[in-house]
Amino acid sequence: MSTFLRSAITAVCDYRAELGETPVWCQRSQSLLWMDILNQRLLRYWPDTQAFEQRALPALCSAALLTENAETFLLVAENGLSLYDYQSEHAELLCGYPGEAGTRPNEAAIAPDGSLWFGTMDRQEEAKTGAWYRFEMGDELPVVMMDKVGIPNTLAWYEGKVWFADSMQNRFYSGNARRINPLKISCFSSGDKTPDGSTLSEDGLLLTACWGSHCLLRQQINQGELLTLDTLLLPVVQPSCCTFGGADMRQLFITSARKGLADPGDIDGALLQVNTATRGAGQHLFRLSASH
Repeated sequence: MSTFLRSAITAVCDYRAELGETPVWCQRSQSLLWMDILNQRLLRYWPDTQAFEQRALPALCSAALLTENAETFLLVAENGLSLYDYQSEHAELLCGYPGEAGTRPNEAAIAPDGSLWFGTMDRQEEAKTGAWYRFEMGDELPVVMMDKVGIPNTLAWYEGKVWFADSMQNRFYSGNARRINPLKISCFSSGDKTPDGSTLSEDGLLLTACWGSHCLLRQQINQGELLTLDTLLLPVVQPSCCTFGGADMRQLFITSARKGLADPGDIDGALLQVNTATRGAGQHLFRLSASH
């Protein structure tokens, strides 16, 4: 076991996702939310009681993100952006889906300024028809920041920059933390690893799930550079994303997928958990009031 990991890696509950993605830790409720994108399920787990719930959603949805209101989550879905009241299961549509025909939403996160950033991708994972968007309350539609994107993944803000990835290109990028300008971004290769979703520690450690490689990639962000440290082996073939959580923000939760596996193992598609030696940076909240 590495010095970074402080426990065995274990599977959480019996649910196995076709495409588990976008884990989000809610500090207010001490629970984890994540998606099974292809099965249109919102999943939720409370570690203290080991309670688990799943909700069927009316459309394919890639993320349920935190807002300023407890138990009201922002859904990023193929039919648009909605505010979802967890108790009543009522969804209030904010705007329609802005992506090109044949695409779906993928990566999504809330920025430090309370705006939503999300990416879209070709459903067939072939064409570079995806894009990165930004949306805040008061906008009629999400604003395109960057087009001609393959498979958008990873969103992490640190040292005044945003870090993001394109799984189709095997590349990480960094740009201005307030808005991506495609003409002013830096590019970093991920080598032979395919970067999927990532999470960030308080001290700038970027942890990235590597699709198809049974591992997490550990990299340190330092003054605009991305230094690769090592990889952490996982008991699943297709880890898809990760996030820190728990009362002390030292637990790491990792989503995975069974999609496309001819002979998936018992825990492929499971949510994994492990204790670590560092603290996560935590989640930002979507602003519910217009800033303009």
